[in-house]
Amino acid sequence: MNETKVKQTPIEEYRVETEPFYLPISNEVESFEAAYRNQIPVLLKGPTGCGKTRFVEYMSWRLGLQSHDQALPLVTINCHEDLTASDLVGRFLLSRSSTEWVDGPLTRAVKYGGICYLDEVVEARKDTTVVIHSLTDYRRFLPIDKLGTIVDAHDEFLLVVSYNPGYQSSLKDLKHSTRQRFAAIEFGYPPLETEASIIAHEAGVTQETADSLALLATKLRNLDSLEMLEGPNTRLLIYAGKLMRHGLPASSAVEMAVTQAVTDDIQLQGGVREVAEAIFGG
Repeated sequence: MNETKVKQTPIEEYRVETEPFYLPISNEVESFEAAYRNQIPVLLKGPTGCGKTRFVEYMSWRLGLQSHDQALPLVTINCHEDLTASDLVGRFLLSRSSTEWVDGPLTRAVKYGGICYLDEVVEARKDTTVVIHSLTDYRRFLPIDKLGTIVDAHDEFLLVVSYNPGYQSSLKDLKHSTRQRFAAIEFGYPPLETEASIIAHEAGVTQETADSLALLATKLRNLDSLEMLEGPNTRLLIYAGKLMRHGLPASSAVEMAVTQAVTDDIQLQGGVREVAEAIFGG
């Protein structure tokens, strides 16, 4: 009986247990739902720290509750240059008396259903991302070459990837042969009022403080003279809010979480401080 249970629930550890906080910006929720219902893989593109990962967490919760009494499993894989196909698919491992096959996280999601989220997919090696191609068209299967088998995707499986176009280069860009296998949803930073609500909730600060942090970010992002690639992201604003809630003066919190985090250039740091002082005071 116990053995059967183990075989049926190797994906349970990936379920989100509580509802993630997420405020929709546009029609991204409805767009993602439509893609999921039609088994269309999704590409999320936008700057780092703008809420892509939180959005996927929220959608795994929302979609799961629509058809079950719990969230869909969400298998998140942080891509990097050392990520191999075996890290995704699985490998043989030695035990005391034999060699046994252990499924990788991608294989588990394919077999048992759920969302597999490849975060910053352009950071992965090109020969690694090739393994997902057969999951992103009409075939919807995963070949396991080491076993000589093919795993058909569960009806509730969805592949989602993300990347930051702001950092793309000729060396790290999403190949057209991969990119055009996905329907894309573009993310940006939230409008000022929405971002302030997010900061207030996540950092646990007053609405006034959250409004000031959101205003700081908006002004910095709009200052072309600072020549910052993207300006402070929402995550950094939440960090600053948490530091303030802990008792750190606003100037110190902003210096630590924003000024020093966005740039090492002394002149640019000076520009950030001027904007921060105008909002929070010296």
